[in-house]
Amino acid sequence: MSRTVLVTGSTRGLGLATARRFARAGDHVVLSGRSEAALGRAVDLLRREGLEVSGVGLDVDSEVSVRCAAQELSRRHDRLDVLVNNAGILPEATSTGAAFAEPSVLARTLHTNVVGAAAVIEAFLPLVLRSADGRVVNVSSTMGSLTDHADPSSPYAATAVPAYRASKAALNSLTVSLARRLEGTSVVVTAVCPGFVQTDLTPMSRDLAPLTADEAAEVVWRAGSATERPAGRFVDAAGVVPW
Repeated sequence: MSRTVLVTGSTRGLGLATARRFARAGDHVVLSGRSEAALGRAVDLLRREGLEVSGVGLDVDSEVSVRCAAQELSRRHDRLDVLVNNAGILPEATSTGAAFAEPSVLARTLHTNVVGAAAVIEAFLPLVLRSADGRVVNVSSTMGSLTDHADPSSPYAATAVPAYRASKAALNSLTVSLARRLEGTSVVVTAVCPGFVQTDLTPMSRDLAPLTADEAAEVVWRAGSATERPAGRFVDAAGVVPW
């Protein structure tokens, strides 16, 4: 039976590739984004590829928008099988002049990457709980691993994006808390690092990242697939990532 999947921030980049991957597996995918024009273009693109998709306006920075999107989906579908929290920002990539972490940039990053994800979970969880095999997949990063962050030999040791790192560490913490909260239910919660991806998240990503969006989407899709159940864990393409 076809699953219903929602991917936040799915009008471009990794989000769009993730939506395409789930749809190619036979799922009905609901794309979402804050720009109505961009959302329409993304939905049309995937429909022209013969995929079963729809769209809903959703700005993770607005609780009103998130609640309205959840209400709209509850009118269209009787359940949500997979919720992929993909929407995220990295404004430090283009900000300059901070001695360590500019407070306004930190606040903006945490609001989108953490508060936004929490708002989406809160609003859509009742629909996910209606699924016989529900999934919540939080798109994180190895840079949010405290173990990795403390390792001077890590390839990310010199990456100076403290706001982004803090936001992904906080998202990982939410993942653990939600997994514990949902113990005994049909819902599996997972944090996933898709890898360093060629997207517009940062200018550096377009030039240096080794993975295409489609390759990274495969990692996200596996985390939300019906055959894998890495409950309450942090995973990447190679397996379990230390918190």
